[in-house]
Amino acid sequence: WTAAGLPLRLRPMRPAFLATAALLALTGCAEFQQTPGVIAQPAGNWRAVATASDRERLREWRTSFVDALRSARAGGHSADIAREGVLLDPDAALGGGLIPNGDYRCRVIKVGAKNAGLLNYVSYPFFNCRVHQEGVLQAFAKLNGSQRQVGSIFPGDPLRQVFLGTLVLGDETRAMQYGLDTERDVAGFVERIGPDRWRLIMPRPHFESQMDVMEL
Repeated sequence: WTAAGLPLRLRPMRPAFLATAALLALTGCAEFQQTPGVIAQPAGNWRAVATASDRERLREWRTSFVDALRSARAGGHSADIAREGVLLDPDAALGGGLIPNGDYRCRVIKVGAKNAGLLNYVSYPFFNCRVHQEGVLQAFAKLNGSQRQVGSIFPGDPLRQVFLGTLVLGDETRAMQYGLDTERDVAGFVERIGPDRWRLIMPRPHFESQMDVMEL
């Protein structure tokens, strides 16, 4: 952690520990094995891989973010949003190159209820995430928790990279291939929002919320 209380990337761990950590999960969740092949035919251009519905979700990301924040504030969570500062600011992206490979502490905030009766704001504790090189692309995996995003990080624009992947649920031990099940597909942007601090914003997820924001 920085002196200001911001989470830093985890220091490099011993290889033996990394091999074990990749298989660990929280109590109640099966061991998850981070496996390649979520993207069937990796390409440098994310548009050649993304489904039509995900291209639309990414295109409308800012509208989705603003709408989600409006819903959460209407539900009484203005103070929660303000407390998170730049993490929940739609325009906080700073640019500055690719997210470094390594192990991260990560947490997810779900903003705006997708349907009536669901919570408008949910903040989860920190879990373990990993970014590593997989061929020409970077790969990302949330290693534990009941909902685990797994996929590839593509070059984007000067402000952000593009994430395409799938959602691993509960006690599942392998990720589905992207594009086979629309409900499991995940699309988002990786953005730097401070020194050693990034976020993955996922507009219009198929479950529970209007916007998922993962702090890295």
